[in-house]
Amino acid sequence: MASKKRKTDPSDDQQLSVFQDEFRDDLRFWVQTDRKIALRILKLVEAVLRDPFRGIGKPEPLRHLGPNIWSRRITQEHRLVYLVRDQRIDFLMCRYHY
Repeated sequence: MASKKRKTDPSDDQQLSVFQDEFRDDLRFWVQTDRKIALRILKLVEAVLRDPFRGIGKPEPLRHLGPNIWSRRITQEHRLVYLVRDQRIDFLMCRYHY
């Protein structure tokens, strides 16, 4: 008897991405002032969506800001800060050093 392959819904693994107002304002700033940094931020966002805890930008938890808040390095001075929840990632800011 042939076994049936169970189809999985691709949306099961997807996370909801929420871009907070401050993050969007910061990204607009980078698009206007330094597009290279803006592109780096977009690469970091893609990496976060793939795996919030590993990858480029040296992810690290920011325990002093609250549970489940993480950052990744954009430059030596600036960080991408995001909050990881069950099936949701909130991008909080992408300018300055928390």
